[in-house]
Amino acid sequence: MTAPRSQAVDEPIDPDVDPPTRRRSWRAQRPIVAVVALGGAVGASARYGALLLWPAPAGTFPWTTLWVNAAGCAVIGVFMVVITDVWVAHRLVRPFFGTGVLGGFTTFSTYAVDIQKLVDAGHARTGLTYLAATPLAALAAVWLAVTTTRRVLAWRQR
Repeated sequence: MTAPRSQAVDEPIDPDVDPPTRRRSWRAQRPIVAVVALGGAVGASARYGALLLWPAPAGTFPWTTLWVNAAGCAVIGVFMVVITDVWVAHRLVRPFFGTGVLGGFTTFSTYAVDIQKLVDAGHARTGLTYLAATPLAALAAVWLAVTTTRRVLAWRQR
């Protein structure tokens, strides 16, 4: 067993241990956490609204969640191209809209629950189809959105 050693005067302070550094770090992160939370509430509310407007009957393919996830991925594709290639955004725009709104709008948890419900209800084939279709639709949507946005921007610059 080793006895604790005292810290020498000229020894550097470990930022992982120094409480004042942690407090300063948290203060710098507060605005980011706040805008992500606010954006997440907006996005999750929009997703909930979509599920209320277009409910999927139990045991059927959850089209609404699939389209919400694909649409959210398409929007994030456009958004990321615009804020990285075209527009210098305020430092809180990306956390608010990209992480918060679109992170709250798209949903892995509902996707997973939908699959579990389908399998539990004896609709394993539908669940497996949905399991494969959602990531394929999401990847296709983001790729198509990024590609199209870049082409439109290149065309406009001519």
